[in-house]
Amino acid sequence: MADTTNVRDVPEPTNIAVLVDGDNAQPSLIEAVLAEAVKYGTTTVRRIYGDWTTPNMSGWKTALQNHAFQPEQQFRYTTGKNATDSALIIDAMDLLHSGRVDGFCIVSSDSDFTRLATRIREHGLFVMGIGEPKTPRAFVNACEVFVHTTNLADVPKTETVTEDNGDWTKVVRQAVVAAAREDGWAFLGAVGVLVRKLDPAFDPRSHGHRQLSALVKSRPALFRTRESKNEHNAAVIDVKLLD
Repeated sequence: MADTTNVRDVPEPTNIAVLVDGDNAQPSLIEAVLAEAVKYGTTTVRRIYGDWTTPNMSGWKTALQNHAFQPEQQFRYTTGKNATDSALIIDAMDLLHSGRVDGFCIVSSDSDFTRLATRIREHGLFVMGIGEPKTPRAFVNACEVFVHTTNLADVPKTETVTEDNGDWTKVVRQAVVAAAREDGWAFLGAVGVLVRKLDPAFDPRSHGHRQLSALVKSRPALFRTRESKNEHNAAVIDVKLLD
């Protein structure tokens, strides 16, 4: 059964610019990063920023060859200044005003990109972030969608809760209340959209499940679900809060 609970409620962007902060990301995850980005569009622009004369950038060379990324050289002219961030931001603004892309994927755990993400959204374009769980909340909330790198590599093979990453039920309950019809039932797809608006970093994979439907069903004392068919014979899942 298809699960559409994380589908956005606006038209998906066509062209995505994937901009990677090479000083603040892991080469080993680049394939998984691309797999996440293509959920929202075609990655027509792929760039990795860093000082390619330094040893710490050597790990990115294989990623460049295998995944068609363009290396963007930025020398460190002054100690203590992050020239890589500045180069990425300048290029992002050029792309924003060029009209060549419909959305951005910024791969970094650095809060310096908070204002960039905000500016992109102010222009009506989609922006997602991918970074480590330590990423400052300001950057996370500036994005429309934020994916933690811990959810990219090893998705649990069985849909059982294996870790506790905070009380996810609070934001889901808020979304159910907001999406509920007069009878108290809410379409789970609408709940998924609202959850991401309330918390851009919300991800069922953080709590041991691939899909929101499985996550909700794991708490039968809090949520009741029901399944039916719509006029097109497609599966529909509704959810309701239990007092």
